[in-house]
Amino acid sequence: MTLAEKILHFNRQLRPDWVLPEGIELLFPYDHPDTWSAMGHFYHKYYGDEKKRALIFGINPGRFGAGVTGVPFTDPIRLLQECQIENPFDKKPELSSEFVYEVVNAWGGVAAFYRSFYITSLCPLGFTKKGKNYNYYDDRQLEQAVEPHIIQNIEAQLDMGCATDYCACMGQGQNLAYFTKLNEKKGYFKQILSLPHPRWVMQYRRKQKAEWIAYYVENLGFLASAL
Repeated sequence: MTLAEKILHFNRQLRPDWVLPEGIELLFPYDHPDTWSAMGHFYHKYYGDEKKRALIFGINPGRFGAGVTGVPFTDPIRLLQECQIENPFDKKPELSSEFVYEVVNAWGGVAAFYRSFYITSLCPLGFTKKGKNYNYYDDRQLEQAVEPHIIQNIEAQLDMGCATDYCACMGQGQNLAYFTKLNEKKGYFKQILSLPHPRWVMQYRRKQKAEWIAYYVENLGFLASAL
């Protein structure tokens, strides 16, 4: 099986039956044919081979990125303009997607980037609370409820043949702390590289964006060299 087939197979077995704390809703885009079409085109286009990739873990899907397109950090705008994949979704921007694709282009473009890296997230499905994005670690009960899904997700990515010595984590606060603790317990990776979350850069360090893009490229260069 190609990596694309493995990724799509994993997404197909996800179900919207997670038991969550009251007031928290699950983002589940996989019951929409348009999402499956977009994902299928994307993964077969960029991952239709058996080449090993380095893993980059985000937090969990958001409303305007993977929560729509099914592709992490890829909003409908970037899916069309950068990946050249037509889609019927409302062309709403996601800040994180905007930054990620600036990194992608700094690396050499979508084909070169996805040849070496596979972006995923610690938690395979996202959440909302009162209509806004919500992270798995924002609520202790939620974190405990979804930990089995997080473990299953990480182990599934590793079973796909991705690199196991090094990976990167987007989010240097709670996401990194959680991932580090889990990795110490499970022994998934020798080292987790820490990257600032794209949204943090765009919201709080936009004037230094070029510096953070360079920081990403430097760390991704290390990951790529270790493949």
